[in-house]
Amino acid sequence: MNRLIALGAVGLVALALLLSSFFTVHQTQQVLITQFGQPIRVIQQPGLNWKVPFIQTVITFDRRLLDYDAPGEEVILGDQRRIIVDSFTRFRITDPLLFYQTVGVAEQGIRGRLSSIVTSSLRRVLASEQLNAVLSNERPRVMGEIRRLVNDEARRFGIEVADVRIRRADLPDENTQAVLSRMQSERERVAREARAEGAEVAARIRAQAERDRTVILAEAESNANILRGTGEQEAIRIFGESFGRDPQFFQFWRTLQAYREVFANGESRMVLTPDSDFLRLFRDMPGNATRQGP
Repeated sequence: MNRLIALGAVGLVALALLLSSFFTVHQTQQVLITQFGQPIRVIQQPGLNWKVPFIQTVITFDRRLLDYDAPGEEVILGDQRRIIVDSFTRFRITDPLLFYQTVGVAEQGIRGRLSSIVTSSLRRVLASEQLNAVLSNERPRVMGEIRRLVNDEARRFGIEVADVRIRRADLPDENTQAVLSRMQSERERVAREARAEGAEVAARIRAQAERDRTVILAEAESNANILRGTGEQEAIRIFGESFGRDPQFFQFWRTLQAYREVFANGESRMVLTPDSDFLRLFRDMPGNATRQGP
């Protein structure tokens, strides 16, 4: 009975040793095997692997892309302008052994080192760039240079930097107000120039319109005078022909026109002798001739 218990205990111990000897490496992991704190081998392929139980230790590292968000940093550009740069970095562990030797086991250890690397690279590159380059379509070129510098520094820690991007680039509050004031002054200057140019064009158009008006009125007056003169000439000709055909009728007609102009309003007063030639038609009327008979 005691022998069976002993065999069962040995079996359980052997099973525990067997189970602790095997481990699985997942697709998102890479493993470093250490023995008494010393690295033995690196496993980067997924699958079932083994180790010496109780002597060797499995240290797991993530093989996926990791991120690091840097805090906002004030940077001086090449044109001596100050901006607040907020960046982020994407990286992966490519050499677990080098990472373990330089950083340690925890992934958080690399973030503090990346902070100084990214900050120094940002300052070094942006110190020779203008603000327009950071805010325009030249930003990919600037970020490529920053990524190259960060990657060169990060390789000695066993990591590869996939990307470095500027999430936000803002002017400090005091500079923002100054820039806004300059922009407002510039817009007001452009508006004044536009208004002045518009007033000049309007004055030129009004002057041209006034000249055209004067020319048109002069031409119309000239044509009117010509037509008036032609009409008066024609009227004189007609009157002349009429007077030549029947002088007595013409004289009669002119006398009637004189009567109409003199007596039209009914308030005209004239002091004439009865034998005045102006009243000749009144004297020659048939009724007057009858009354003047014997």
